[in-house]
Amino acid sequence: MIRVLIADDQGLVRAGLTALLGAAPDIEVVGAAADGDQAVAMAKDLQPDVACVDVRMPGRDGISVTRELCSPDAEHPIPVLILTTFAIDDYVFAALEAGASGFMLKDSEPEDIVAAARSVAAGNGTLDGSLTRSVIREFARRRQTQPVTVADGSDLLSPRELDILLLLAQGMSNEDIARELVLEVSTVKSHVSRMLPKIGVRSRLQAVVWAYQHRVVEVDR
Repeated sequence: MIRVLIADDQGLVRAGLTALLGAAPDIEVVGAAADGDQAVAMAKDLQPDVACVDVRMPGRDGISVTRELCSPDAEHPIPVLILTTFAIDDYVFAALEAGASGFMLKDSEPEDIVAAARSVAAGNGTLDGSLTRSVIREFARRRQTQPVTVADGSDLLSPRELDILLLLAQGMSNEDIARELVLEVSTVKSHVSRMLPKIGVRSRLQAVVWAYQHRVVEVDR
């Protein structure tokens, strides 16, 4: 059973998400917080598998919540799925840097939000399809980093890991990558698990951003 905490300052949204996620046979909503401070306190007490966090809340916002729950110093880091009303928003990029594992628009299809919670709980991360290209392009543009070539990337990653990273950047799932490279899904997962710490990230989503940010994959102009 996937244990989910919901954090949103709008009561109607909290109720809707609670009903939506709670109706899934494999998901249990263990708490619903009305602000960021309450979200952090409940998360530490309840230790959910996923925290679905509104990016904009009064007081402590979703970025601060994400930073605390996903901190490498946290005794038990909790994956965060950011929910936002805006397709492009400064908060989204800051939350990504803070360690969020996924982003979904609040007006996404209900089944997509449920699937996103499952994906984040499984450690895969997720990004709303309408956000993917714009978020990654804008994030890469904003970050002022030393360009890194594919050759430089291969200094950090094995050839197979680099292959997988490039396919991740195309939005492929583990199953898609396994079919493309003629591998077992379990093998793909193992490669991803070894790859993440090598490039200093904590999720597949951050690995994709790293690839664009360091120009291992070029952003379309």
